[in-house]
Parts: sequence; structure tokens; C-alpha cells
Amino acid sequence: MDTPLLILNAGSSSLKFAVVEADTAGRLNAVYRGIFEEIGRTGRFRVFHVPASGDVADQAAAAANHEQALQYLLDWLEARHPGLEFRAAGHRVVHGGTDYSGPVRIDEQILAELERLVPLSPLHQPHNLGGIRALARLRPQLLQIACFDTAFHHTLPALAQNFALPRELRALGIRRYGFHGLSYEHIANVLPNYLGAAAEGKVVVAHLGNGASLCAMRQRHSVETSMSFTPLDGIPMASRCGALDPGVLLYLLREEGMSVQQLDELLHYRSGLLGVSGLSGDVRVLQASNHPHAIEALDLFAYRVSQAIAGHAAALEGLDALVFTAGIGEHACAVRAAICRRLAWLGLTLDEAVNERHGPCISQAGSRISAWVIPTDEESVMARHTWDLVVAG
Repeated sequence: MDTPLLILNAGSSSLKFAVVEADTAGRLNAVYRGIFEEIGRTGRFRVFHVPASGDVADQAAAAANHEQALQYLLDWLEARHPGLEFRAAGHRVVHGGTDYSGPVRIDEQILAELERLVPLSPLHQPHNLGGIRALARLRPQLLQIACFDTAFHHTLPALAQNFALPRELRALGIRRYGFHGLSYEHIANVLPNYLGAAAEGKVVVAHLGNGASLCAMRQRHSVETSMSFTPLDGIPMASRCGALDPGVLLYLLREEGMSVQQLDELLHYRSGLLGVSGLSGDVRVLQASNHPHAIEALDLFAYRVSQAIAGHAAALEGLDALVFTAGIGEHACAVRAAICRRLAWLGLTLDEAVNERHGPCISQAGSRISAWVIPTDEESVMARHTWDLVVAG
């Protein structure tokens, strides 16, 4: 391979990866995409996109930690490409705080600054940084680049960044940041391919997956988003509650005697679709169930998402297009339909048949607001950032 880049997204028990090749003209093409799952448990290594050869790996693979998973991946690649040397590695890092509005080269000082942001994203940041440190041990000379999920939202107007809290708390970094920025950046990049000139208008993008959020864009820049200080805020998710009256937390602390740790577990792991249904946080499981609690969870999700979309339209002072992306947004046609029907009053008329085929345009020709299904590709955004910093020297 000529000029290969390694793109990594380290989760708590998983390692998503892509190997991207840059040609002499700077065009980037994915050669491998895959995931190492169940790290620290049974372990499974899958390569599910290999356009060069059509080969797909899906095999049990034990790894006690991310470093062992990375070593397994590097050995697998070396066996197929002897002497393979990466030009750089790009990492998804969820939180860049107030300082990082774009990708950066990683060194110990940068890592120390990013470690201080762990309390703002305790589910993701430690594992993102752990993947960086693991690769540094295995390939100490390899250039590593951090690509931030918060960076895309640095264009939020000052008004949209604020909480109605005492001003001195803003100086402590307590403000609205926004997340899923790498996904939103990809959608912003490809919007003209789908919407043409309308891409520069008033667009709400719904990133609906295990984590879920919305982003209001004007001229393809973020002007409002549903997640805020942490990825807990906004719309309900698989196991996260989304927006919640803070008085509920005070009540649980005072009256039910819950500890901070118990609240943390409740909000991150026992709420959302899982909490309401009592069955699962996976939309596929809920759609396959006739249990009334599963139906209620899906109804609540559609209600809250449509309500939040209307709020984002208010921030835009209008709405030209709605885009669905990520796992639920791209594949759950019934969820999309339920959301769109609740937005009919805004002038959105769903094409039921095209929605069943997953679009790309799922609104009827006469709909005042167009609706779309556009696949996200965070890895391609990370690869472009990584390559641009390589070229910049």
C-alpha cells in the first residue's frame, strides 16, 4: 500500500478501525474497515469492508486490553502486507474542550490536557486516550492525530453555548459543547451532493444511534445542537436519559439516598430506551417485541426527537431539510416514519414507499421540507484530517 493511514476509534470494550490509502493526488480510499469487539471478554475480530480483495475476516480473537487488540490488528495487517508502515494514525477523541477547534498532533502535553477533560465524557474520553497510549507503546515513532467530536460545534453562537447559570461558572468551562461532530462534519461535506444549493439553507441533522443527538446547520455550520456539557443531554438514547429536570437528581440524592456513583450508573446505563422498556436499548429488539413497554419506549423516542427537531427549527427560524443518519437513522424506517408524521404540521410529507427503501430522499415531491437518509462516515473525516496534517508537515 502507498501512504497508508490507520484510523482508530477506541471504545470501552471495542476498537473500530480503518486502513486508508492516500494516492499521489491526495485522494483517500478505504482499504480495510473493521472492529475488534468484546475486548477483555470473549473477543471477536471482524473486517467487514475490504474492497481491494473481497476478503472478510470474522474470527474469535482474545485480547485482554486495547493494546493486545491493536497488536492483533497490526499482526493481521502485517501478514497480508509484509513491511507495512503507516504514515500516521488518526484517533477519534470525544472531547476537545474550549481549546481544540480542529485536529492536532498528539504529544504528552496534549494528552495531559485531554486527560483533564475526562470528567466531561467519562464513558468515552478515557478509552479514546487509552487507545492513543497503547499505540504509542507499540509504535512509539508513529505520528498520531487527535480528531475531536466537539470541534464541529465551535461555530455555535455565544448565545447557544450558554447555560442560565452564574457567569463565573462559564469561566470554569461549564458551557454547551456538543458532540457527534465528526458525523455532522461528514454530512455537512456531502450535503451538496444530495441537496444541491439547498445544502446552504436551514438543515437539521438527526444522528440517531446508540448515542443520539441533533444538529441545526445554517450554511453547513453548526448553530445549535441537542447534546451540551456532556453527551447525556438532549434526546433519549439507548441507555442514556437525555434532557432531564435537574430537580429529579436532587430528589434522588435527598429523598432516595442515592450516591453520585449510583446516579451516574442510572443516567448512563439504566435509562433511555432500556429504562423505559425494561427490555433493551436496541431499537431492533424493541421493534421485534409486542410488549407494551417496548412500544411505549419507541413512541417516547419518536415524540422527544420530533419535539427536539421542532426546537432546532426554531433556532434556525425555519427548516428546509431534515437528514437522518447513523444506525437508527439509516436503517430504522419505522422510527423515521414516526418522527416524520409528527412533523407534518411543519410541512413535511413522507413518501412511505421510498422510506421503506431507505431513500435517499424520503419526502414526497411536493413536501415543503425535504427529508433524507444519508449514511455517515466518521472514519473518512478523520482520515482527511490526518492526511491534511501529514501534508502540512
